[in-house]
Amino acid sequence: MTEGMGLRERKKRETRRRLLETATRLFSERGFDQVSVAEIADAADVSKMTVFNYFDSKEDLVFAPLEEHVGDAARIVRERAPGESAVAALRRQFVAAVERHDPAVGMGDSPVALGIVRLILETPALLTRAHSYFVRTQDQLTEALIEEGEEPVIARIVASQLLGTRNALLTENRRRLLAGEPAAAVVPDAVALAHRGFDLLEKGLGDYATRT
Repeated sequence: MTEGMGLRERKKRETRRRLLETATRLFSERGFDQVSVAEIADAADVSKMTVFNYFDSKEDLVFAPLEEHVGDAARIVRERAPGESAVAALRRQFVAAVERHDPAVGMGDSPVALGIVRLILETPALLTRAHSYFVRTQDQLTEALIEEGEEPVIARIVASQLLGTRNALLTENRRRLLAGEPAAAVVPDAVALAHRGFDLLEKGLGDYATRT
């Protein structure tokens, strides 16, 4: 039974990966608006219904990997170790993600990951949805800080600065990968830059950065 479940899960993951790769390739070749879900299904050798079993919309074929990380910042703050500040927790997580080449911090250099980034940057409608992703991430982080007793306005200011630093670092990582540098070559500089960025953030936030 366990082996059977394992096989089904592997097949589901493979189908999902194939759909993402196929959609990204078609979008890159012809543009997001010029590709239909039916064409993606045909190219991936599945039914249109199968596509919708995995993704609610065509846009989700682009954003599904990103949606998995909307709540990351808030979760990291909520689950941080006793005595660790929110800034320190986000620094620790970001550096660790850079070192393991995580696409969530701009370090994914696979064709699919880079194709998704290029597609979003080149498609106005997708850029708009990407902005809503950032807003939701900030809202959730703000709520996590409010839960700890911070007043709402200050919580939003702090969340904005935390995510602003994180996104600036992420954007630089993506810039270098899109320019053709392999993730492994970027890691040392990305780690050093992350520490510089979070150092500046700690100075800017003052005693808030040491709050636990």
